[in-house]
Amino acid sequence: MTAEDDRRRQVASELPYTRESGDAPRDRSMARAWALQVLYRWESGGGEGTLRQAFEETLDNRRVAPRRRPYIKRLLSALDAHLPEIDEQLVEALANWRMERLSALDRGVLRVAAAELLYLDDIPPRVSIQEGIRLAEQYGGPESPRFVNGVLDALYRRMMASLG
Repeated sequence: MTAEDDRRRQVASELPYTRESGDAPRDRSMARAWALQVLYRWESGGGEGTLRQAFEETLDNRRVAPRRRPYIKRLLSALDAHLPEIDEQLVEALANWRMERLSALDRGVLRVAAAELLYLDDIPPRVSIQEGIRLAEQYGGPESPRFVNGVLDALYRRMMASLG
């Protein structure tokens, strides 16, 4: 991590949260849960189309608070644009595991958190990891939180080692 990355993260953490923008921590937490649900829906449907299209289909059937939609779209855009790279990084962090062997929910939690870690610079890495653990607690099995924590921690360490 460079000094510029540290500065950007500090500035982002000092920005005021507004209810309308969806930037409040609770709104982002809920947006992550929605992104996970959309990702699960998309993957369960065979991965046809884009995640953005899956989100639009979700909006046809579910009520999502408008203030949460921008962050959901941001996460899904990062996943759409970088899913092969995200999966590649996760595979490297998954000691002795294959992505196909993971439950769809654990895989989704890892992908959402990894998208934040790797591509959303304004989210502190520890927040991404903690939120991934929270999603695993909420949606995964009994071993999911510890597993997700280990994989995301390994991903973060690899990320930091590659930066210098």
